[in-house]
Amino acid sequence: MRRISTFILFFFILVGNAFSQDSAYTWEALRERPYPQWFKDAKLGVFIHWGIYSVPSYGGAESYGEWFLRGIQTGAKTRLDFMKKNYGSDFQYKDFAPLFKAELFDADEWAEIFRGSGAGYIVMVSKHHDGYCLWPSKYAPAWNSMENGPGRDFVGELGEAVRKKGLKFGLYYSLPEWNSSLHAWHTDPPDSIGRYVEEHMIPQFKELIGTYKPELVFTDGEWFNSAEQWHARELISWYFDQVGNDAIVNDRWGHGADIGFLTPEYSSGGLQTSRPWAEVRGLGRSFGLNRNEKLSAYMSSTELIQLFVRTVANGGGLIINVGPAADGQIPLLQQERLRDLGNWININQEAIYGASAHSVTGQEKAVTLKRVDPRVDFDWVRNTPGYPVVEDNFTATWTGFLKTDVTETVTISARADDGIRVYLNAKLLLDQWETVAGENNSEAMRNNPAAKTDGKVKLVAGKFYPIKIEYHEKHQNASVSLSWEGNSFEQQIIPRQNLFTDSLQSKGNGLNAEYTSMRQHIAFTTNKGNLYAITFEWPEQFLELQLAAPHTETKISLIGRDGYLPWTYEENKLKIDISGVKFSEMKNCSAWTFKIENYL
Repeated sequence: MRRISTFILFFFILVGNAFSQDSAYTWEALRERPYPQWFKDAKLGVFIHWGIYSVPSYGGAESYGEWFLRGIQTGAKTRLDFMKKNYGSDFQYKDFAPLFKAELFDADEWAEIFRGSGAGYIVMVSKHHDGYCLWPSKYAPAWNSMENGPGRDFVGELGEAVRKKGLKFGLYYSLPEWNSSLHAWHTDPPDSIGRYVEEHMIPQFKELIGTYKPELVFTDGEWFNSAEQWHARELISWYFDQVGNDAIVNDRWGHGADIGFLTPEYSSGGLQTSRPWAEVRGLGRSFGLNRNEKLSAYMSSTELIQLFVRTVANGGGLIINVGPAADGQIPLLQQERLRDLGNWININQEAIYGASAHSVTGQEKAVTLKRVDPRVDFDWVRNTPGYPVVEDNFTATWTGFLKTDVTETVTISARADDGIRVYLNAKLLLDQWETVAGENNSEAMRNNPAAKTDGKVKLVAGKFYPIKIEYHEKHQNASVSLSWEGNSFEQQIIPRQNLFTDSLQSKGNGLNAEYTSMRQHIAFTTNKGNLYAITFEWPEQFLELQLAAPHTETKISLIGRDGYLPWTYEENKLKIDISGVKFSEMKNCSAWTFKIENYL
């Protein structure tokens, strides 16, 4: 009897599993499913990285604060020393949970801030790679915000609050975890993930999505495994059935999925694709709050507004991140940036919400940044070297002199992502100009190592050697370094004391640096038959647009100002006379929108 019962049970398990797989839509059907109109129209979302990593809120100035646990696991000295100094030698990462008190968290206040930013949706991190859940997950006992920490269901509270404000509710969910006993991501072999997926990830994902039914799901951490290993087709099908036509997923579901809206991180906002996409980045270098970041790491309100406009002009949108503190307060600087963006959108919304890209997305011009760099040792990750240079497709040239304190043969080495050339004494010493490191659109933490090249040269002590270093960056990650080693010293970055801007310097002060790139200064959008030209610089007398000739009945105005502006069309340029516009008539000074009626 027991054998018969066991057989029947086993049979139904097999049938159930088969039904689960067969009931999933095909990849073709999933990819052909229309993307919801609300996402295309919204343009702006707000990301929220908040968890127990918000207690230490610490990392290198260019690092992700939410990756604190991974730093501990890999023995990152800065984080280990920080934790030992401030929390004690016996303190462990799990001990941060009781300190995550969120005593100032107010879901309604957050929702009001997000609505004031002009966002149409939010994306809340429900669980990051450390596995800590911001809802009472039964699959994370004693490792969620209800049982260990503040005793609250943050996913439920914020979801209710933002929906009351008319915003769509999205959830980020990390597929893997660094510290799971079933499979430790980044530690265990990738192909050993089966039990973790089936026994933990799938039921937890369904618990989360089935309970809160977010209109958007943003998965992450998929890159070591295939979509089949993640059961992505099954999960996406199930999610779409749960939520309906408003549901949308992102593009991070494992190799072979090829589905969802694209999510480039820390790019210049110019992705060209037929798929919906949203630039994803923090206001600073980190997503989770990093108290070690410098003010220079944060975008100004003007930079944020212009980045947002570029993404819309290129047919996409922006998901801008805030990193609240452990007490539940969104830092005031982050609030200010969101408020300023919202004020600009409120004035110029007809050029943004529901807008489409024009056949010409904008106009660019060459820009240059000059300074003295004390050494050549940079890891910009996905950031710009400095304003006005953009994040992608920039070049750098360092010139000056190299002087050594000893006479010997040294090995000069360069690492670069993407290309580098080094000239010494007017001769090409190192040449690695072709791009060799792979690139990805998503996840700035998924880095490929920069390629290395080296060469030997004999240097005479006290002699000044002219040096020239050329570097180019193409897309996404950017890093470059120049080092040397000899019989009398170990390998090191060539220090400032050995680099000179000119041979008359008595002490080493570094090298002359010149960075160049193209920078968009005018963006175009279209909406309801009108063309909008958004300029990031106020012209002196005429705004010149490289457009096809308009109709004779075309009318042009400055959004926020009454009346029309005179215009002419000369030498294939639309010239708008703005000499009569008074400063007091301008509603903002970050970007100015000109409405061109009856043009399309």
